Amino acid sequence: MRWRIKSDPDPKKVNELANILSVDKIIAKLLLQRKIESYDEAKHFFRPSLDDLHDPFLMKDMDLAIDRIEKAIKNEENILIYGDYDVDGTTAVSLVYSYLINIYNHVAHYIPDRYDEGYGISYQGIDFASDNDFSLIIALDCGIKAIDKVDYAKKKNIDFIICDHHRPGEKLPMAIAVLDPKRTDCNYPYDELCGCGIGFKLIHALSIRRNPLDKDPILSLIPYLDLVATAIAADIVPITGENRILATYGLKVINTNPRNGIKALIQNVNKDQLNITDVVFIIAPRINAAGRIKHGQHAVTLLTETDLDTAKEYAAKIEQFNLHRKELDKQITKEALLQIDRNNEKEKFTSVVFDENWHKGVIGIVASRLIETYYRPTLVFTKSGDRLAASARSVKGFDVYNALQACSEFIEQFGGHKYAAGLTLLPENYQKFKEKFEEVVKKTIPTELRTPEITIDTSIHLSDINPKFHRIINLFGPFGPQNMKPVFTASGLRDNGYGKKVGQGGDHLKLSIISGADQKTYNAIGFGMGKKFNLISKGNTFQASFTIEENNWNGVTSMQLNIKDIKEENIEFFNNDLILQ
Repeated sequence: MRWRIKSDPDPKKVNELANILSVDKIIAKLLLQRKIESYDEAKHFFRPSLDDLHDPFLMKDMDLAIDRIEKAIKNEENILIYGDYDVDGTTAVSLVYSYLINIYNHVAHYIPDRYDEGYGISYQGIDFASDNDFSLIIALDCGIKAIDKVDYAKKKNIDFIICDHHRPGEKLPMAIAVLDPKRTDCNYPYDELCGCGIGFKLIHALSIRRNPLDKDPILSLIPYLDLVATAIAADIVPITGENRILATYGLKVINTNPRNGIKALIQNVNKDQLNITDVVFIIAPRINAAGRIKHGQHAVTLLTETDLDTAKEYAAKIEQFNLHRKELDKQITKEALLQIDRNNEKEKFTSVVFDENWHKGVIGIVASRLIETYYRPTLVFTKSGDRLAASARSVKGFDVYNALQACSEFIEQFGGHKYAAGLTLLPENYQKFKEKFEEVVKKTIPTELRTPEITIDTSIHLSDINPKFHRIINLFGPFGPQNMKPVFTASGLRDNGYGKKVGQGGDHLKLSIISGADQKTYNAIGFGMGKKFNLISKGNTFQASFTIEENNWNGVTSMQLNIKDIKEENIEFFNNDLILQ
């Protein structure tokens, strides 16, 4: 792994901010690295406030969207809430539906079938709306490229409001309103909201319009933030700006009074407080499993259920879906790795694999698993009707969406983000696409991006770590993209002789580290670090990169180092950043 230590801020600024805030210089340095340079900026950072959310009407077309919803309610039209089958889509549908159903009866929700209809707005979904007399569809987490579908709906006298956060194409659908901060003509101050976040801005705007005398309408919407926080965590959007505010308050709802569906999902989790990482690994996979294995509608049914006992029954079914998902994920990953080996493709710049029998619902997970073994842009294909469908995943720093765009001559349809995308193509174009994708990536990916990187905030002495320091570090959360948990490095370390391999097959390391500075012992765990045992044995000094975590064991809470990597001490400088090879 490559270690990159962030450049140090101006020492004068570090001293000034440390004095203003009465904090350690290390804390001041971490804040400056996050572009927090004043008392007021630090106050907003450490105390996220709903008051700092932007006016939803700053979003392009928001007024048109609210006008159309108000018209539908006044004329007693049927409204269909339509969304994608992943976590972001199903939480967004659950949020908008559960808000509207409280003020208006003629509302229903619709999630497309992953296998029969595919991603996004479908002709089948529009036909369903037409057959059941829906005249307004609110599409969430999809639709930004559904030009033909929206035109088709218009011919059936169905209007669309699109709430999406994906990159628009050159042309926008002819919907009544297109809410997407990534529109080039949209001046909304924050463009990193997820689909559920756009849905929340919609109900916030509707609440403002419907309650003009309410000085703080956002307060009544706090119970919906458990859904928004779940979507933010699952969709891997930046935890900055509005996302950080929404995630902070959403986690409070999850940990105090979540909706019954989420309460049922986490009832067996033995944790007092869930953080963003817990949401990613506990709540999100279970919600996702519904759409992957059965149907996304199961997730919406769970998340909108008001009776706890019924919600527990739905959650039990989803738990079974998730167990099945794990089995498929494990088996398909094994088969994909064998395919790469069999085709002598270990040294390529990309991984592109295909089997017509692979389950479409887990190919995205499998793509991520393959990157753990072969660190390179990856696509996993399976058969979907008369087409091949793929999920694409990328490595840090490389834009797979742009790479796919360069291969568009062989693609029927694609969409997504910098690091994750989906596409379909004709079977006869698979090999041509595979060769072109390899060629594009080989030409455009910088050499350093082919090796996993650990970004380190700063070096410290282990003696700098104390309960107050750890408490302030925790206030930097919720953690996620562009606001990751601080990673530190320390040198001159050695194990006290009791370090050992633990876990099945000795995959992990459990250490008691002594720092040369104070000779105090620090407990540490290194997941997946078993192979580094030789570097810490026999009294060898070493350098480690790590985060600081809480360890709860038998009711006792203590601090421990979560080791990310271990190296011999060999320092070089490169591009003004400290690089440890």
